[in-house]
Amino acid sequence: MGNIMKARQKDIVASFQWLSEKEELLARVIKYFPYPIQIYAPDGKSVLVNNALLDEYNVSSPDMVVGKYNIFKDPDIIATGQMDKIKLAFQGETVFFQDVKVPLESIVERYGLRDLDLEAVYQDITLFPIFDEEQKVIYVAAFLINRRVYRGKDEIEKAKEYIESHWREPFNLRETAKAACLSKAQFTKLFKKHTGLTPHEYYINYKMEKLKEKLMDLNLSIAEAFAACNMNYNGHFARVFKEKTGLTPSDYRKIMLGQKRNEG
Repeated sequence: MGNIMKARQKDIVASFQWLSEKEELLARVIKYFPYPIQIYAPDGKSVLVNNALLDEYNVSSPDMVVGKYNIFKDPDIIATGQMDKIKLAFQGETVFFQDVKVPLESIVERYGLRDLDLEAVYQDITLFPIFDEEQKVIYVAAFLINRRVYRGKDEIEKAKEYIESHWREPFNLRETAKAACLSKAQFTKLFKKHTGLTPHEYYINYKMEKLKEKLMDLNLSIAEAFAACNMNYNGHFARVFKEKTGLTPSDYRKIMLGQKRNEG
């Protein structure tokens, strides 16, 4: 974690410590704070979650979390081997975790969530104690800052828009993934999940649909229709067209124009 980010989080922690003496104000600040916060009792049980956390994971009510979740019993945290570090916060220390991948599948299963349009979330997490007047730990707060959030539908729509505006160009997986702000591997997996197609298959299908439109233009020869789509009539795409439609480009034109005349 960068020194600037860590210093900023320390300032926030200090502000919360000051507010701990003003319980009503503290509760209101936590509730409306723009970043997700969860408060734990000394036994690790969740006692408060703020609006930002509920909104982040599409949780309809704090009752789904409060009193039901215990950080000490979380199997995902136990599996990471970080429980000893987490317990330091309950002993009075402030601890930081950098670029933590949130276990979304476990969260969805735990709370029975639906329509969670999140594919991956990576967070910086600060756990800090809240003391009473005798400097005894009465609560521990988890303060969460998203570093990277991948929302499946949004990213795929960006990629589709990129493909549909660059269909005349040779397919470029790296640039298409970049348009979606994803790595090539993450993008390919996500695109197939949401569309049932690989990015290249979607590109080819879109290109073929554009070629079909050009083939219906009688002002263009077959070769010119291909050229208008930046394709070579005697090359690879002529074979792809026949594989996709079962027809040669000229046969497709004849059949479709015949159907159009009959409909007219």
